[in-house]
Amino acid sequence: MHDVPFWLWIVFVVVVVASLAVDLFAHRTAHVIGFREATLWSAAWISLAVLFGVVVFFVVGTDAGVEYTTAWLLEKSLSVDNLFVFALIFSYFQVPRAYQHHVLFLGVLGALVFRGLFLAAGVAVVSRFTAVLFVFAAILFWSSYKILKGEDESFDPGKSVAVRLLRKVIPVRDEYAGPHFFVKEAGKRVATPLLAVVAAIEAADLVFAVDSVPAVLAVSSDVFIVYTSNAFAILGLRALYFMLAGLLDRFHYLSVGLALILGFIGVKLVLQAAHKTVSTAIPEIPSLVSLAVIVVVLAVSITVSVLRPPAEEDKPV
Repeated sequence: MHDVPFWLWIVFVVVVVASLAVDLFAHRTAHVIGFREATLWSAAWISLAVLFGVVVFFVVGTDAGVEYTTAWLLEKSLSVDNLFVFALIFSYFQVPRAYQHHVLFLGVLGALVFRGLFLAAGVAVVSRFTAVLFVFAAILFWSSYKILKGEDESFDPGKSVAVRLLRKVIPVRDEYAGPHFFVKEAGKRVATPLLAVVAAIEAADLVFAVDSVPAVLAVSSDVFIVYTSNAFAILGLRALYFMLAGLLDRFHYLSVGLALILGFIGVKLVLQAAHKTVSTAIPEIPSLVSLAVIVVVLAVSITVSVLRPPAEEDKPV
């Protein structure tokens, strides 16, 4: 655990709240977010995350700075896989592009809350039962296998448990009503499909947390490091989606890279658990090595995707 001053927690909370407020104000009117606007916002979120990392380096220490950077880059790379599911959900529900940012904004708020709960619980469990790291490693190995086998693409928004539960709790109409989540019909309050989309997004994020939480806990068991890195990765998710929305199919080797990263982090967890429970003679993989591996794998997978574009028959419809 790192010695994190309380004032740095306050700074983090203020920055996150202010960022959400600025983002909400900037997109207070529904409109289609173009590539240029999304790129500028994405650059702003990345700059903010990097700037906070620099503060962590100088205030908490070099080790904490490396762990934060590694965890943030890991979560950022894993979040790219989330974008495919977001695109699938928007396509399934035929969400007008002007309302997609509104949905993702609420999705980010939910993700910040749920990830915080999951990460806090994960840190508490790991601190008491180190052997659970072997279970986390098994989850990452299984996720890596599913991605390589193509089984990770079987998400069906229409069969989402959250969407089915929502329809049982409140009637959901078939037509959208602008950016509204509820309308009144015949004196009764009914939901619009936009609320079902939010439910599907939140449910998908809970699924993503199954991979994300064990992966980031392999980098650090410090609550400050794991949550701040997750939060800054999540904050930039909306802009990243709109920037890459039309380019996702071009990065067809990125899923292979993500599978390799998950497998590598799984190995790191096994060694970490064995070091703590079996023998201290068993080496651990330093965070700096993990950071280098993640950067190299991402760079290679993106480069190969660009140099070897998918054949027309292999492109998704």
